[in-house]
Amino acid sequence: MATYRHHLPQLSSDLFITDGGMETTLIFHNGWELPEFASFDLLKHQAGYQAIQQYFRTYCILAQNYGVGLILESATWRANLDWGTKLGHSREDLADINRKAIALLQDIRQEYETEKTRIAISGCIGPRGDGYIPANAMTVEEAADYHRFQTQIFRDTDADLVTAMTINYVEEAIGIVQAAQAVGMPVVISFTVETDGKLPTGQSLKDAILQVDAATNQAPAYYAINCAHPTHFLEILTPGEPWVERIRGIRANASAKNHAELNESDTLDEGNPAEFGSQYRDLLRQFPQINVLGGCCGTDDRHIEAICKACLPVFWTHLSNGVSNLYSISRANKGELSWKD
Repeated sequence: MATYRHHLPQLSSDLFITDGGMETTLIFHNGWELPEFASFDLLKHQAGYQAIQQYFRTYCILAQNYGVGLILESATWRANLDWGTKLGHSREDLADINRKAIALLQDIRQEYETEKTRIAISGCIGPRGDGYIPANAMTVEEAADYHRFQTQIFRDTDADLVTAMTINYVEEAIGIVQAAQAVGMPVVISFTVETDGKLPTGQSLKDAILQVDAATNQAPAYYAINCAHPTHFLEILTPGEPWVERIRGIRANASAKNHAELNESDTLDEGNPAEFGSQYRDLLRQFPQINVLGGCCGTDDRHIEAICKACLPVFWTHLSNGVSNLYSISRANKGELSWKD
């Protein structure tokens, strides 16, 4: 049974970290081959299963060492029907893999969760198509129908929520929210943006968030940004604007390269972990509601530890000054999350 499905701990004023870039870590640091960039493919054999276990344990230890919460994101970003078919998996295989990915995280939660380090389990959903290119875009209705496959599976596991990562156009985002609503799962939408801070479609992040909220009666528990460098979106965020207050999560890339450059690169740009942490510190100083901090492509435990070192002093200053995000806290304290409104 899910532990936090009806009271997500990250909707409090506590600080939570996530993992870094799972796929880039597994490929470039651990030497695994991931066809179609699909980490879930490792779950089909014991050695791969153990590699993913060890990967997440690294972040559990980090969260315990710094006394922060942790969100475990399942290795299912590519585990949808289209990508699974490309890798030779049947619908039944994919269903089993999605369940197995959550069961793995539940075992880890039971091993590492403490009173100070609460651990939420998220069923990760990726885009139907390419994470960077919004080709063959679906209608809202098509997206809802397509993504119901994974949301239904996650509903019947120990997953506390569903997080849609690297979403690059708004119709798919709305469809995912509707699919999650249909099965009673809280949902987070994480958009990716280009170097100008806009979605790959050219739509502004502001308009995308407002459009999803308008179409779903503010159903997402919150929004996030992932797979973009902090310099790509910092300047488009204005403190105090209601749409910005809806953003609670950041999972940035280590590299400041654009998506096309990253796609063409056969080497890993790890950036500078210390500088990466300082960029998160600058974000947290301006936007105290952002309390889910992690990484995406090119990042690993070094980057997440740098975030902890840089941001924890700012976080405690916010709390001591009483300026933590009252809007977000009040939403959590209603007793009803927005996905049930």
